[in-house]
Amino acid sequence: MSSTEELLKRLGVSIDAETLRLALTHRSYAYENGGIPTNERLEFLGDSILGFSVTDSLYRDNPALPEGELAKRRSAVVSTRALAGIGRDLGIGEFIYLGQGERLTDGKNKSSILADTMEALIGATYLSNDIETARQLVMRLVGPLLKDAAALGAGTDWKTSMQELAASRQLGSIYYAVEGSGPDHARTFEAVLQISGTAYGKGAGHSKKEAEQEAAADAWRTLNSKVTLNSKADAPADPAHSA
Repeated sequence: MSSTEELLKRLGVSIDAETLRLALTHRSYAYENGGIPTNERLEFLGDSILGFSVTDSLYRDNPALPEGELAKRRSAVVSTRALAGIGRDLGIGEFIYLGQGERLTDGKNKSSILADTMEALIGATYLSNDIETARQLVMRLVGPLLKDAAALGAGTDWKTSMQELAASRQLGSIYYAVEGSGPDHARTFEAVLQISGTAYGKGAGHSKKEAEQEAAADAWRTLNSKVTLNSKADAPADPAHSA
């Protein structure tokens, strides 16, 4: 099986060879190869399809939610962070055509490049098929995120959401302990979110900001899972199972 066939298998769609190559062509590669077309126009197209598909799903599936909450959830799903996570899960990075500079700086793992490529692939799916095929691809990709309503509510900015959560529970001040490692051209960072000296979440990324966001997300889920468990423990026994 060729590399392109493997990629299409992961996506679950068919895209003609020329359009697929264009969707995977980053501007750094295009610049180093005589200024050939890049995936940026496809990215523009895919971004619109992604936004519409997510908006349509949120509107139909959440009739009681106000506009502000719908917008917040949409922002979380179509964010660079969310799309990059999907791209990493699919292993998209290994298929992207990158220039030498981006290859040396681990461009295949950069969130911005992964997110842009995911949008380009959505656009390519539309051009090679139709709007419904592209919409179905979007829903396969973001469906799990749409179902996680609580996380979606915080996902637009985990650090801000953690700040609000810590304040509402009077937990104390938040501190991020961040350490970097590796050479300058491929540096990675690890962050630990601490409150009053206790670690609540850990995260990693290719920038301090990304690592801190991941740590905040981890801490947010940890604190909310504890509340859920405590609520279940304090709940009265089910009458059907008592005595």
